[in-house]
Amino acid sequence: MEDTRYYDNPLEDYSDFTSIPYINRDTKEINEYFKRALSESTKKLLYQLEEKKSHWIHDHDNSVYTGTAGIAYMFYHYGKCFNEPAYIRVAKLLGTSVSKFRGRREITFVTGIAGPLALHAVVSHSEGNEKESENMITRLKSLSSHVLDERSELSDELLYGRIGYLFALLFVNSHISPPPVEDDIIKQVVTITIKSGNIYAASTKYKTPLMYAWHDSEYLGAAHGLGGILYLLLQARAYLTQSQLENDIKPALEFLQRLRYPTGNFPSSNGSTTDKLVHWCHGAPGMTMLFCLAYEVFKDEQYLNTALQCGEVIWERGLLKKGYGICHGVAGNAYTFLCLFQHTKDVSHLYRACKFAEWCMDFGTHMTTNPDRQFSLFEGLAGTIYFLIDMQNPLSAKLPAYTV
Repeated sequence: MEDTRYYDNPLEDYSDFTSIPYINRDTKEINEYFKRALSESTKKLLYQLEEKKSHWIHDHDNSVYTGTAGIAYMFYHYGKCFNEPAYIRVAKLLGTSVSKFRGRREITFVTGIAGPLALHAVVSHSEGNEKESENMITRLKSLSSHVLDERSELSDELLYGRIGYLFALLFVNSHISPPPVEDDIIKQVVTITIKSGNIYAASTKYKTPLMYAWHDSEYLGAAHGLGGILYLLLQARAYLTQSQLENDIKPALEFLQRLRYPTGNFPSSNGSTTDKLVHWCHGAPGMTMLFCLAYEVFKDEQYLNTALQCGEVIWERGLLKKGYGICHGVAGNAYTFLCLFQHTKDVSHLYRACKFAEWCMDFGTHMTTNPDRQFSLFEGLAGTIYFLIDMQNPLSAKLPAYTV
C-alpha cells in the first residue's frame, strides 16, 4: 500500500553540477545567490505571519510548542541573528505568556511555563533588565521542587517531563553569563532522571540500564522517548559522572541502535513494527542529532554511521505532506542535514538542506492538511521561518527547544 505521509522525493541529489546554484564548493558555504533567496523568502514569510497577528495573538495557547511564546521565540531569534532590535523587544509578549500559566505541574520548556520563563529571562537580560531576568530565573528554579519530587509521578520525556525542564535550565545557562542556575540543581535533575530510567528498565528486565514509559508506551523518539532523553543527558554531560556515561548512557545508546528497522529508520516505540514515521518527534530526524553527539562524545564510528543512515531515510521520505513545521514537517526534518553538515563538513548534506529549504520557501504549496496551530513554532509558519533563519548561518543552526 502506498504510504501517503510523504512525497516521493523529486529533488535531484548532490553532484558537482546540481550544487552550483546553492553551494560554493571552495568555501563550503551557501553561495550569495541562494543566500539572497533565503533572505527574501524569510522576510516574505515573516510579513505573512505579522499580517495574521490577530489570528495568533489572542490564542489561549501560550506555550513554546504551539502558542505565543514560540512565535515570540522566533521573533527574538530573527532579531538576534540580523541585528533587528525591534524584533528583540518581545519581552512584553513573553511576560503575557508567563502570566497565563496557572499550574506548577506544567514544567517543561516546550509545553509548560519553564519555556516562557527561560525565554523571558534571556530576553530581559539582553535588554539590560536584570531585575526582571533574575525574577524569571528565581521562578524557574522554584519549579525544581516538583521536578525532584519522586512522589510526583512526573514523566521524564522532553515535551511534558523532567528532561523538558532540564532543557530550560541549560538554555538559560547557555545564554546568560555567568550562568545563573547552580550546578547542584542541574546535577539533581540529571540524577533523578537516570534513577527513574534505571528503575523502569530493571522492572521490565530489558537489556538496557535506561528505559522510560509515557502513557503506558515505551516511546523511543525525540519528543516523548528514550532518544530525546539521552540527547539532553549527553548535552548535560558536564554534570554526569564517568560511570553514568559508561554504564548508563552508552549501553542505552547501543540498545536503541539495535531497535532500528532494516531501512535505518527508528520505531516510534519499543515493539512497534510499522516503519512509517519520519518526523522529528518520532523516527530518524531526532535520532540524527543524538547519534552525531554520541559520536562526538564517545568517538565511536558506529554512531556516526547510524546518523548518516538516518540522513538517507530523511532524504528519501522526509518531504512530508503534513507540511513545513518542526515537529512533524519538512523544516524539522531538514535540521538533520544541517546537523550532519556541522559534524562532517561534507557539503552534500548542506546541499540537501538547501533543497529542503527551497521546498519550504514555497510555503503552502506542498501540503495536504493545515495544522491545528498553523502559525506556531512547532507546527506552523513560525517554525518554518525559524529554520530559514538558521539556514542563513548553517554552522550555528540549532533545532529550537532540542539543541542547547
